[in-house]
Amino acid sequence: MSRSTDAPADDRDLEAEAAEPEAGHSGIPFDAVCVGCGQRRVKRCEQDPEDLTSFKHVCHECQSGTWWNPVQALPDLDGDAA
Repeated sequence: MSRSTDAPADDRDLEAEAAEPEAGHSGIPFDAVCVGCGQRRVKRCEQDPEDLTSFKHVCHECQSGTWWNPVQALPDLDGDAA
């Protein structure tokens, strides 16, 4: 898994990130930034996609649960075809 700090969403494979176990297993995918280390990753959370408020999720770079600031909701990546 490669770290994608400060990379624009266009330079990342968001679909692949959403499929990784580190993204989480339930909820809507969000492109989000860890407030601890600045890493930008796709994370899933049970949150209204219109409500871009911070949420807690595990950061594998920080090795703990941290706050994530969502940049945008990615509901198109929420397909069940795995």
